[in-house]
Amino acid sequence: MKLLIRDIILFLSTVHGTYAGLNTKSSNNIAVYWGQNSYGRVSGSFAQQRLSYYCASTNIDIILIAFLTRFNGIGTQPELNFASSGDRCTVFDSTGLFHCPEINEDIEACQSEYNKTILLSIGGATYTEGGFGSSSAAIETANKLWAMFGPSQPSSTTLRPFGNSSIDGFDFDFESTVTNIVPFAQQLRSSMDSTSAITGKKYLLTACPQCPYPDLVNKDMLNGGAVFDAVFIQFYNNFCGLNRFPFGVDENHFNFLKWDEWAKSVSRNKKVKVFIGIPANTGAAGSGYVDLRSLALVLDYVSTFSSFGGITIWDASQAWANEGFVAGLADKLNCINSSAE
Repeated sequence: MKLLIRDIILFLSTVHGTYAGLNTKSSNNIAVYWGQNSYGRVSGSFAQQRLSYYCASTNIDIILIAFLTRFNGIGTQPELNFASSGDRCTVFDSTGLFHCPEINEDIEACQSEYNKTILLSIGGATYTEGGFGSSSAAIETANKLWAMFGPSQPSSTTLRPFGNSSIDGFDFDFESTVTNIVPFAQQLRSSMDSTSAITGKKYLLTACPQCPYPDLVNKDMLNGGAVFDAVFIQFYNNFCGLNRFPFGVDENHFNFLKWDEWAKSVSRNKKVKVFIGIPANTGAAGSGYVDLRSLALVLDYVSTFSSFGGITIWDASQAWANEGFVAGLADKLNCINSSAE
């Protein structure tokens, strides 16, 4: 039986390709959050397209599906929120857990046709559970999520919101205190690495902390509690955001230097990539949006650090409403990388 399951997993990894769009040896990656229709909510008009629409963009490498908002919802099942895109999902009986055939179809297209990395982001501003009551509960939930969203196992009875498609990993976007999150992160990492050892496919674990260092919510994980492949630092809505760059490059202003030091001396993964998290439009965040010309100056600075991995955008709906923004970012990053070669 073990050999049969191994063969099936190997087949699935071949169908979906090995590693998707993120290149951890490059600094011109662009990641974007999808699922919350931020522009539509602000403008009062529908703006969010289906997932595959954004995957078709050659300027995007990583898409973070946002969000898994509850671990233990109705019927003891997790719950998801995709704003307007959730209208095209149903729910499994006696639960609040989405079943989303369209997203299943789009994940497969994103990975096999467009070579994108697809991560599921956990948390968000509406997450309020506060983590787990015990380390054993955290480990149990991590195993459940891997069965739900990792490679499909024929003998498993776990509900799968995205059908047979398998995501490329998980992102943590916790914005309030969470308990027992380290054993949760460690178990997810262990499950992904165990599957990688069988299939050869790389799975990712990322986090999205605020820019003040140390991040109060995620510090236990970031300071050696878990192994991350990348961190998507939110350089907005804070004193250390992009809009503080002209006034200094230290921990009291724009503090990428501090996060570079974390990457090289504190992180368990010394090759971890640090991304600049940015709002994509004037209404995408409370504060911190800067235009392409100002952002180019920031990118010239951060590109001098070996830990720099690229840009993370909040969010897809805002970015596409800001005409030329994503293309301009991609051109600047490609230019920086070309001159560095």
